[in-house]
Amino acid sequence: MNSPTNLMDHSLPPERVPVYEPEQLDDARRQTLKAEITELLRARGAVLVSHYYVDGDVQDLAEETGGCVADSLEMARFGRDHDASSLVVAGVRFMGETAKILSPHKRVFMPTLDAECSLDLGCPPDEFEAFCKEHDDRTVGVYANTSVRVKALADWVVTSSVALPIIDVLDARGEKILWAPDKHLGRYIQAQTGADMLLWSGACIVHEEFKSKALFDLKAVYPEAGVLVHPESPAAVIDIADVVGSTSQIIKAAGELPNELFIVATDRGIFHKLRQRNPSKRFIEAPTAGDGATCRSCAHCPWMAMNELSRLADCLRSDEQMTANEIAVDPEIGRRAMTPLTRMLNFQA
Repeated sequence: MNSPTNLMDHSLPPERVPVYEPEQLDDARRQTLKAEITELLRARGAVLVSHYYVDGDVQDLAEETGGCVADSLEMARFGRDHDASSLVVAGVRFMGETAKILSPHKRVFMPTLDAECSLDLGCPPDEFEAFCKEHDDRTVGVYANTSVRVKALADWVVTSSVALPIIDVLDARGEKILWAPDKHLGRYIQAQTGADMLLWSGACIVHEEFKSKALFDLKAVYPEAGVLVHPESPAAVIDIADVVGSTSQIIKAAGELPNELFIVATDRGIFHKLRQRNPSKRFIEAPTAGDGATCRSCAHCPWMAMNELSRLADCLRSDEQMTANEIAVDPEIGRRAMTPLTRMLNFQA
């Protein structure tokens, strides 16, 4: 097996991660904004699709207005299949790009284009292209958390929910894999499948902060708790898990397992949906570094936190602001990125 230790570390340094304080709304302001956005979505023929990690009010509004709350691929697939002419994507930039790739004929907007992803930022397309050329004997598999340019360089795009079976099939064919960008997810897949994988060395700023010693200590306090972990977490955290899975798989497991209490190692934005679907159960955040009240010591992505009702309303109020918040994808790059995405969609089907 190969190891990512021979590569330059592409994890983001703290100075590249914003500290973001979400706006605090009273009930009256919240309801006023939701009513305004509902009308604006209708007037503009748009549908709102939201990720599980964004503000709970935005998640609720997506469902209340006929949109959806889902993981990144299901967001894009829902937008592709919906009859709306415009999509508003509440999430991070690569999710907006994926929606545009699958719906090139539709306009795609976001509450803010400043909402980035540390995995995406940690895999610069030019550097990744050079890396691929150095190892052109390998099948290139990239995680969905990448830019459209990186996807266009890949043979396969995968999500955390289908990565294991896809890599397992490729390994059975005798293919060697070049994987990017998340080293923790890559190591997990490698350990589960035994595949020959060369790993890019990136990491999610949220999941990398979960600490196994603190999680083990918390589990000792709550021995009855089930432990649900996203595979972007470090291996030592994954080893403690009862279930390792994507956002949708974690939500499913919480409903199916008999436990009344869960410790959850993923972005705390998921707690909104976990509590909605399991009102009688309790959910505790898995421990992080805990060395300060910053975005690098809490279980919430600061870029996801930027998706707020006020920003969503601002985006929809004027044609000028919508144009400023529109996702643009070069058509040729989009067509190239569609190929590995389609392979994944056909595999799932």
